[in-house]
Amino acid sequence: MTTQARPDTAQPVPAQPDAAWPRSARLDAPRILERIHDITGVRLVLEGPCPGGEIGAAYVRWPDGRQSVLTAARTRSAALVDRARAAGVPTARHELTARVDGIRVVVQQRLPGAPPTRPDATLVRQMLHVNDQLADLLTGTAAPQPAELHLTSDGPGFCLHEPLRTHSPRTARLLDWVRSVGESCGPHMPGDDLVHMDFHPGNVLIADGRLSGVIDWDGAVRGDRHLDLVTLRFHLTGTAPALTAPIDRRLAQLAPRRHRAYWAHMSLRQVDWSIRHHDTTTVERWLTVAEQGMATL
Repeated sequence: MTTQARPDTAQPVPAQPDAAWPRSARLDAPRILERIHDITGVRLVLEGPCPGGEIGAAYVRWPDGRQSVLTAARTRSAALVDRARAAGVPTARHELTARVDGIRVVVQQRLPGAPPTRPDATLVRQMLHVNDQLADLLTGTAAPQPAELHLTSDGPGFCLHEPLRTHSPRTARLLDWVRSVGESCGPHMPGDDLVHMDFHPGNVLIADGRLSGVIDWDGAVRGDRHLDLVTLRFHLTGTAPALTAPIDRRLAQLAPRRHRAYWAHMSLRQVDWSIRHHDTTTVERWLTVAEQGMATL
């Protein structure tokens, strides 16, 4: 892929996240642990924040000394996480769930390892193997329903359209392309695979050079596992483009119409999130990545 679109210079973009748009709140771990104690009687001790992550997660300790991880959750994903584990994917068991002031929170098993400091070819190969393990895992099950790609209307707290419409001429052009792709491809992602929906190096753990965990399954859905490969390709294009060739060989098997839809979804998701949560440099970086697919797919 080669970038053909060029930045506009007539209309500057804000240096900081655009305050006009809602931002997702960071995890308030001390307050949540107090509320978990009020609701369940279980006293968990906060040990500190987990590295990385946009919303945040925290290490906690049970009264018996076990260590776990506290996260927020949009969906009930425990059954899907269990299904992935049964297929051989290293995932964390959910140990406690609670609804705290309208927010679903999960305390889950702490897996060994840490996020990679830098992706490499070995990591990409192992992530491709995980993608294979998710094939057809939801065949014969009634739920969940096929996932919405949000190409023609807002998603639930992400994939918002109006930030792109108003941020700059460049982002407005990207949104027009996203919506046109959605109108031609339809709103849903077909398939019976288990799809992680945020499959990139920041959501895996490495121990002794091997992939020891896949984390952050909060958005897991039914659909086409190739969307996870497009997600991985999108992130590596912006961070480690030399590693993308094995992914491109897999994506060559994907129908062009579906490839465009998945790239449009990732473009909308990443650029919208960057406008609302990050600075201009980050917006420009992911917008340039998005434009590569806009120009060539």
